[in-house]
Amino acid sequence: MSDLDQLTQSLARNLKRWRGERGFTLDALAARSGVSRGMIIQIEQARTNPSVGTTVKLADALGISIATLLDHEPGPQVRLVPPEGAVRMWSTDAGSHTLLLVGTERRGPLELWAWRLMPGEGSTSDPHPGGTVELLHVTAGLLTLVVDGTPHAMPAGTSATFEANVPHTYRNDGSAVVEMTMAVAVPPAR
Repeated sequence: MSDLDQLTQSLARNLKRWRGERGFTLDALAARSGVSRGMIIQIEQARTNPSVGTTVKLADALGISIATLLDHEPGPQVRLVPPEGAVRMWSTDAGSHTLLLVGTERRGPLELWAWRLMPGEGSTSDPHPGGTVELLHVTAGLLTLVVDGTPHAMPAGTSATFEANVPHTYRNDGSAVVEMTMAVAVPPAR
């Protein structure tokens, strides 16, 4: 089974499980997430590979991290994730990509990401649920962080935090590769 097939099966199993644990009908999850009922059915039956945006909307609506939605295995107090266990969620032909390094559900979803943006590329995110906070640290290049329409230049060595309940974009407007680490804290589902 390919990595993509494993990811599709894991997403199908976990979406169904978490929807059941939350007591959400298909219609309720569709209304909360903005993802159509038909798409949710296709995902739960492992008949489609949704976009990163769709996956984020479903995780947000369920009040869980993307890491949990993709593969939640309750385990020991310390959980080591080897490099091959990181999940590539987004990539481009030019070489930009994100890696979900690790996540947890303790006190609300918390995720740690590694980003690489090639010159001229970027990624836009829809608003996350109220109370979601992102922390960034740029390790290489010059990141342009756009939060609710306002751009912020972040050269290597710069860190930032912001409330992520508004549209936000990560861009590389420069000529060097941008590398950054990002943590995302989502409040627990109510």
